Amino acid sequence: MQRITIDPLTRLEGHGKIEIFLDEAGDVANAYLQVPELRGFERFCVGRPVEEMPVLTNRICGVCPEAHHMAAAKAADAVYGVTPPPAGRKLRELLYSAFFFADHTTHFFILGGPDFIMGPDTPVAERNILGVIRKVGLEIGGKVIQARKYGHTTVEIIGGRKVHPCTAVPGGMTKAISEEERKEIEKMGRWAVEFGQFALQVFHDMVLGNKEYLDLILGDAYTHKTYYMGLVDADNKVNFYDGKVRIVGPDGSLHGMYAANDYTDWIAERVEPWSYLKFPYLKKVGWKGFTDGADSGVYMATPLSRLNVSDGMATPLAQAEYEKFVATLGKPAHSRLAIHWARLIELLYAAERWVELATDPEITSPDVRVLPTELPTEGVGIVEAPRGTLTHHYRTDQRGLLTMVNLVVGTTNNNAAMSLSINKAAKSVIKAGTMVTEGLLNRIEMAYRAYDPCLGCATHSLPGKIPLEVSIHDASGAVIEVVRG
Repeated sequence: MQRITIDPLTRLEGHGKIEIFLDEAGDVANAYLQVPELRGFERFCVGRPVEEMPVLTNRICGVCPEAHHMAAAKAADAVYGVTPPPAGRKLRELLYSAFFFADHTTHFFILGGPDFIMGPDTPVAERNILGVIRKVGLEIGGKVIQARKYGHTTVEIIGGRKVHPCTAVPGGMTKAISEEERKEIEKMGRWAVEFGQFALQVFHDMVLGNKEYLDLILGDAYTHKTYYMGLVDADNKVNFYDGKVRIVGPDGSLHGMYAANDYTDWIAERVEPWSYLKFPYLKKVGWKGFTDGADSGVYMATPLSRLNVSDGMATPLAQAEYEKFVATLGKPAHSRLAIHWARLIELLYAAERWVELATDPEITSPDVRVLPTELPTEGVGIVEAPRGTLTHHYRTDQRGLLTMVNLVVGTTNNNAAMSLSINKAAKSVIKAGTMVTEGLLNRIEMAYRAYDPCLGCATHSLPGKIPLEVSIHDASGAVIEVVRG
């Protein structure tokens, strides 16, 4: 049996590899997404004070620390039984909207977008952000840089730091914003709305306007019919910060909805011996292996999932784009490459919500925190990370010291679905007699890249049977000893 390894995976957060096994005829027998990266947050957070979690868990990742900051703060709220005042809650969501805008910009233009803007078979030296800037021009490249700058600047004003914010605490926020800061945030938000419209126009012109790319998006190689999960508000519209988790089946029918503290009634987790990354599945359907369809508990939690489970977007410009999306792809949409389109619709929604909150009369109120007074017990916090539904679950003793921590991260939710997508893409593009080129392997990488995985975020525990292995190299790079745990 022949083996093809893609290692390291490119244009994603974290480290992983793909192992492809060919049968004697030269066809793909199976393909695996293997995550050899280990992070121990679920274990080494035990014993820490729960109020430290918003600043401790946001160190999981330098790309999406805001997601862990907010999920941890909400879980800590629940542990203490405290509800932040309106201004505190709105400041959190304002920070989060700016973060979402910057994060989605990063993925489309830097991580995922080069496959479409440059073409999936473009030489690897050109299929990157520098190639994108050369193709679309310095002015557009400057806009992408400005978009990220405005998102991070808003995070810094509200959150105290551009990376790893520190102001969300049990009961609300540590500080308010001034009127001068509010005006600056509003100005940047209005620019962000224009950028969101611009980004969608780029997608329409360069991707949807290209028949080859459209055929790729709609093709069977990147299509799976699974369950979908996402957070919705009281009107069933997409919401990143608050609401209930809604799940629909492959046919779009409602499977169920749950509040944060009920997640264990709906989600179960399993391990496989070849990966440190857990495989959640729908408990009420059950684990039927790596297969899709209504009888399989495999689900997806991505921007596409959020559009599939909702009745639309809560802001007007994003809603208009959502309607174009549904008219083109139907609902639910099953093409994994359509996640990129959904991501840009969410980018526009995040910018519009940014402006709505920045112009809310309560946003500059000094009343941003309610001090906890109850004994700490147990709590769950859920937000939508850019990559999918993020759950933090804490249990403490009466002193507020953590006795149990469980994290179900956006990428973890998507692990089984990503594995399906990689396997199907590999079987679609590698056939007996095929010359395996870098461009062909990139088409397999596109299957996971659409999910925008953050493997550093997702691997917090030590499941499975993969040994801990340390390789010791000499000065020339030769391996002189391998130590296995």
